[in-house]
Amino acid sequence: MDVLMPQLGETVAEGKVTKWFKAAGDKVAPGENLFEIETDKVSMEVPAIEAGVLAEVRVAAGEIAPVGAVVAVIAASGTAAKASPARASTAPAAPARAPAAAPPAAMPSGASTLAPSLAPSRPIALDPFREVRTPERNYGPAKLASGVAVSPLARRLAAQAGIDLARLSPAGPHGRIRAQDVETAIGNRVAPATKPAAGPSAERVKALYEPGSYEEVPLDMMRRTIAARLIEAKQTIPHFYLSADVTIERLLAIREEANASATKDANGNPAFRLSLNDFVIKAWALALQRVPAANAVWAEDRILRLRDSDIGVAVAIEGGLITPLIRAAQRKPLLDISAEMRELAERARARHLKPHEYQGGASAISNLGMHGIREFAAIINPPHATILAVGAGERRPVETEDGLRFVTKITVTLSCDHRVVDGALGAELVGAFRHYIEHPVGLMI
Repeated sequence: MDVLMPQLGETVAEGKVTKWFKAAGDKVAPGENLFEIETDKVSMEVPAIEAGVLAEVRVAAGEIAPVGAVVAVIAASGTAAKASPARASTAPAAPARAPAAAPPAAMPSGASTLAPSLAPSRPIALDPFREVRTPERNYGPAKLASGVAVSPLARRLAAQAGIDLARLSPAGPHGRIRAQDVETAIGNRVAPATKPAAGPSAERVKALYEPGSYEEVPLDMMRRTIAARLIEAKQTIPHFYLSADVTIERLLAIREEANASATKDANGNPAFRLSLNDFVIKAWALALQRVPAANAVWAEDRILRLRDSDIGVAVAIEGGLITPLIRAAQRKPLLDISAEMRELAERARARHLKPHEYQGGASAISNLGMHGIREFAAIINPPHATILAVGAGERRPVETEDGLRFVTKITVTLSCDHRVVDGALGAELVGAFRHYIEHPVGLMI
């Protein structure tokens, strides 16, 4: 039985084997962990689904293999194991493609390839022309009107590059269009004059510094993906920024009163503790509902206006960050948002989130206030059209009829995709957020 590299989400192209729990020659039983994989977002242990002997390990720990590649072979008990050194899979490497995008409704949630750990009772070989990786609703049917079959990967690449599949000459088996056919078509097109110049190579950069004066830190999959997506976001999204000061005096008083009312266990630990961020999440979700035209994402040739406010919240983890989602945050009580956010953050730091827990969403929040940052602008996570950056609360003077008094304020900055949200709409959205924060009773209802 072939053990395949599973796919954790539709945009995941490859996985890294970080650990083998079994060695060639070891017996395995259904449910026993075989190996651990890491993608740009999560890590996961992959169990065996049939009993037997691990006859061959084809992808060693530390190596990367494309989704669907054979990483190991399990033979029936009593069969001699091939204890040969681990080698890279001979499956064809997946071509480079657009990195995964956090969050958005343009992207379906949930893994689409049946991972070995999710298989029913027998191994399922990866058929590149089955509807598994790119559902018809995203990139078109598996067959053209002419009857020519198109692989899921070819459909994805063609959609991303704007290639008309009907114009391609199929060169795959049985007259099918493969990813290689699409790549050839892409390569034959004239590169746009506006294509940005590549940055200096690693060798050119290293030449600027004395040998031994630096340490080289290889990029892991997460950092590579983050780097690629940040470049994509800043080069393709027309950002503009709106900043506003928001008074949080009343919110802090209500939060303190709510936390003081929490029941305590035998050890004196409160049943809950609301954070400022919990209120921000709820206020942002309600603001997007009040300004529905801004509760939208960019989908290339159209705008998708969303019904719920699914809010991504940036969580710093080792090697990067991830934005788990609070789904339908506008309908959830603050206590539920607080508990769910704590649980998601813990699993995010352990890289145990599932794809549907960070893919999709309407907008995102990045809060650096706890680090003492007064004001900053965040980069939009495509296909989102907005992201709210939240700074630290601080006492600031305010002029009144009786002179100056000090109140606690925060500065928030809204980054907008001008293709979806223009200046007036963005200002309306910030105003709605300010209303909910400065009148926090509405957040408790």
